[in-house]
Amino acid sequence: MKVLKFGGTSVGSAARMRALPALIQGPERRIVVLSAMSGTTNALVSIARLLYEGDQTAANYQIEILRQHYLIVARELLTEPAVAQEAIQHLDNSFKSIFGLTRNPLSAAGERLILAQGELLSTLLFHRYYTGMLGQQATLLPALDFMRLDKNDEPDIDYIEQHLAAALAQYPDEQLFITQGYICRNANGDIDNLKRGGSDYSASLIGAAAHAEEIQIWTDIDGLHNNDPRVVQGTYPIRELSFDEAAELAYFGAKILHPSSILPAAKHGIPVRLLNTMQPAAPGTLISDKTGTDAIKAVAAKDGLVAIKVKSSRMLLAHGFLRNLFEVFERHRTSIDMVTTSEVAVSLTIDDATHLPEILEELRGFGTVEVDENQTIVCLVGNLIQADHGSARLVFNALRDIPLRMISYGGSPNNISILINTADKARALKVLNDGLFQQRQQAVEAEA
Repeated sequence: MKVLKFGGTSVGSAARMRALPALIQGPERRIVVLSAMSGTTNALVSIARLLYEGDQTAANYQIEILRQHYLIVARELLTEPAVAQEAIQHLDNSFKSIFGLTRNPLSAAGERLILAQGELLSTLLFHRYYTGMLGQQATLLPALDFMRLDKNDEPDIDYIEQHLAAALAQYPDEQLFITQGYICRNANGDIDNLKRGGSDYSASLIGAAAHAEEIQIWTDIDGLHNNDPRVVQGTYPIRELSFDEAAELAYFGAKILHPSSILPAAKHGIPVRLLNTMQPAAPGTLISDKTGTDAIKAVAAKDGLVAIKVKSSRMLLAHGFLRNLFEVFERHRTSIDMVTTSEVAVSLTIDDATHLPEILEELRGFGTVEVDENQTIVCLVGNLIQADHGSARLVFNALRDIPLRMISYGGSPNNISILINTADKARALKVLNDGLFQQRQQAVEAEA
């Protein structure tokens, strides 16, 4: 069994959907997980926002624009009249359900129902194309039948495995299944979702539940790059990463991979391959339990951080001080990214400032509090346990002209994290690229 997930750009048009059949063929059973067509989720989020604001007229206008877009795609993709008519009827029913939600104030359940339509529509269109137009055999497997959250809004692993196995058992001779990413049900049985980027997470959860031999994540870029290609020119794809290295990069800003998506695959030792639908012959990136010898493989950056420093003379040798401090963040359900300590101060970062005023009010009971906003974590990932590489020297030499706010080194054998002002991010990524990867880039360009 293999699981193949295709992102929004991979199913973003009739032309892109026509290219998928060549990518999903294989001798083994396969589950194809589809995202919503590119732009759809943003449109649905905008519609929900308008409804929350009470602007039904604008919401209805946006819904109709989206409906017309899907009708154009359906007619372009499904050129057989009977197939098109049946699919368009399903499209109309989906949009009728969205229009129906505009008549009353929008509830949270209504918003989740709106957001689920993108994946339902993309899988409908592709399934009808694959079976109705190409005459191929495939089963549309509704994710809402087996993907579920528990009462803590975490994936219910046992439920997913049991119900996916039961769904697959109904089709013992079927080789290809098509299902939705992102969407699921919650513990009450209502439609819910795995949040932004959740289709990657769906693929990994499905792969783990099906005991797959490989999970493939197809996007519009050739694997995970060594640096941010939006900021640095001449980046190159990394051919192999360990699960821990990939998880660090995903969490600290590598956009190609959802931060949670690697965890179920890593737990079951299932390799994850990142591939490019625009260049299907490219090798992409293989993520597994193996690591290479490169000291530093890649750099990623995470914006939107807030740095908080608590200075207190009571901290020195005070038993339980750190526990009490961290309990403030636990009470406000706010996670911490980086921590550094001295004898009289603790500095840390958070990426969610929703409860910042309440947190600061409590922290002032411990001592003097300083806050710096607009901070960025630069994360350097690789096999850092090999002492002879001199990794830290290379990093800090490259950053010698960049003001450093915090440094975290040694907490992980795969990570050096550095906090800087966001205004210095682009310059930091470029000097790190020159200092760490320039020779490797020249070799890649020579091979090309």
